[in-house]
Amino acid sequence: MHEFELINNYFQKLSKKSPGALNLNDDVFFDKKNKLVVSVDTYTEGSHFIDFKKPDLVIKKIIRSSISDLICKGVKPKYYFISGSGNKKSFSKSNLSKISKALNQEQNKYKIFLSGGDTVFSNKLSFTITAIGFANDIVYRNKAKINDDIYVSGNLGDSYLGLLVLRNKLKLNHQLQKYFINQYFMPNIQLQLTKKIKKFANTSIDISDGLLADLDKMINNQKFSYKLFLKDIPISNNLKKLLDLKKLSKIKYVSNGDDYQVLFTASKNKSGIIKKIASNCRVKLTKIGLIQGISKQSIIVDDKNTQISLKKKGYLHKF
Repeated sequence: MHEFELINNYFQKLSKKSPGALNLNDDVFFDKKNKLVVSVDTYTEGSHFIDFKKPDLVIKKIIRSSISDLICKGVKPKYYFISGSGNKKSFSKSNLSKISKALNQEQNKYKIFLSGGDTVFSNKLSFTITAIGFANDIVYRNKAKINDDIYVSGNLGDSYLGLLVLRNKLKLNHQLQKYFINQYFMPNIQLQLTKKIKKFANTSIDISDGLLADLDKMINNQKFSYKLFLKDIPISNNLKKLLDLKKLSKIKYVSNGDDYQVLFTASKNKSGIIKKIASNCRVKLTKIGLIQGISKQSIIVDDKNTQISLKKKGYLHKF
């Protein structure tokens, strides 16, 4: 059973009397009357991070990926709560000191405040982050329109390369290793877009499980399809050089998740304001495809307009 089957079959009906739950089909809870926006994420060792050898970097990754849920909705994160389960080894004085220092750095960077949490003893290391912000409105899922352009912020794929390096599945020189590992642990989330995205986005999501997996989630109740152009999907210069050097497939590296960039759709008449805001905010916003009607198949095409087949769309939460 995957994540959405679990939600739909067992929990969705429990949220019917809570409009802010958004039918359990969005990344956040939104109480419009009280302007309250909440997201909750859990991270476990072995699934969401390899190990705890670098506790400071793991915590930074966790914080950034958690608040990106609010950012892609157009909500500035303000408070966060952190709960952790671990043992004496994972929560040693040395590790706790590194965690505290890293949290302080993230708080200063994103102007967020630790406001509570919980700790329990367990031999399985995990963290749960609750992030809170306030807004008059948000950018919802499942609000795309036919012929919308599909955009993504930043670059995709660097994080997956970092994961491969950490798993010793890819050997690179020291400089490149450091670059990709840093991109894995410290994704460049787009806080500066928070106040602007509601001016142009019809629907949005952050890329956590992978470009195609999250695009499917973003339009899952609309029964739309999409067409993506592989050549337009933005990647860093470092990744481009690596793909060219090792003759690697671009699609594999841009659709494996952990990018935490903003994926959104916008009406074609918004292209001007998108370019202007991207320039003013110094954020890379790239048009990568379009939304189509249900009669067409969702596809991704290469430079020759040939459809690319994929064995895996991204990370799938299975139970």
